Amino acid sequence: MKPFAYALAIGLATAQLATAARAGDITGAGATFPFPVYSKWAESYRKDTGSGLNYQSIGSGGGIKQIQAKTVDFGATDAPLKGAQLEKDGLVQFPTVMGGVVTVVNVAGVEPGKLKLTGEIVADIYAGKIAKWSDARIAALNDGMKLPDANITPVYRSDASGTTNIFTTYLSQASETWKKEYGAATTISWPVGQGGKGNEGVTATVKQVPNAIGYVESAYAKQNKLSHTLIRNKAGKFPQPDDKAFQAAAASADWKAAPGFGISLTDQAGEDAWPITAATFILVHKDPADPAKTTDVLKFFDWAYKNGDKLAADLDYVPLPDNVVGLIHEEWKAVKGKDGKPVFNM
Repeated sequence: MKPFAYALAIGLATAQLATAARAGDITGAGATFPFPVYSKWAESYRKDTGSGLNYQSIGSGGGIKQIQAKTVDFGATDAPLKGAQLEKDGLVQFPTVMGGVVTVVNVAGVEPGKLKLTGEIVADIYAGKIAKWSDARIAALNDGMKLPDANITPVYRSDASGTTNIFTTYLSQASETWKKEYGAATTISWPVGQGGKGNEGVTATVKQVPNAIGYVESAYAKQNKLSHTLIRNKAGKFPQPDDKAFQAAAASADWKAAPGFGISLTDQAGEDAWPITAATFILVHKDPADPAKTTDVLKFFDWAYKNGDKLAADLDYVPLPDNVVGLIHEEWKAVKGKDGKPVFNM
């Protein structure tokens, strides 16, 4: 699909999800990272069941605020909430799929998957300490590649973003200087560059600005035919960002290590591991105001776990292992109706 056609398709999908909403549809809002797969699942789910999903791709920060305010049936975030926050807000959190964040560039002659970078170099680019593509540190990693003596324009998320949290978590692991000066969060005071709203906005800006670099969810990079870079992983290798590399990053993950499955998959060991891998999460209330709607939410994601793996894989997301899905079903028992019983029964 051509970049413009894909952007148009995403826009139409958003409009269709919003305008086609019916009284019985469930509503959700939040992360842009999983929007392509949630759209596909919603389309297929309506065909199978007659029920629909109205999902607003507004960023993780917006999704968290909306579920806290109880204006949607579920929130979606790429930046998992900590146990204390979940307890305070009375929320249950669970993952849906895994994917990767990739750096993408708009540099003449640079093909996808050819330019090599390290986490420390990416951190220094976003800190303004590496300002040109001809920098000696970049050249040393890319012997024989012709790179212009042109200023780099870093592009970042202008909205509160789980993708930003994933990206800056990795930069904090790769660069002690970045960790001290900027840290990891859903919003950052970026020292250089320009912003774009959502993965869609970063994608559009990188395409429009020569010599730009940005960070987006891998599906956006592939489907918009952006030139992704390689990033050296913990083992010193440069894997391609694909499902094999995302699975490798999650291979040894201990999903029970944090409340709400809120573990980090960035900078994992393993020769094949993509260094900026992450899961994306759903938030629902433990004691929902409308138990029937929350039941419908859990039915939708239960359907997705059982029927949505191929749709996810086709978009370069990695489905969760069966044992993790089993743990999620156990977690759902904490979501209860007015009678004190779980709203969802297997």
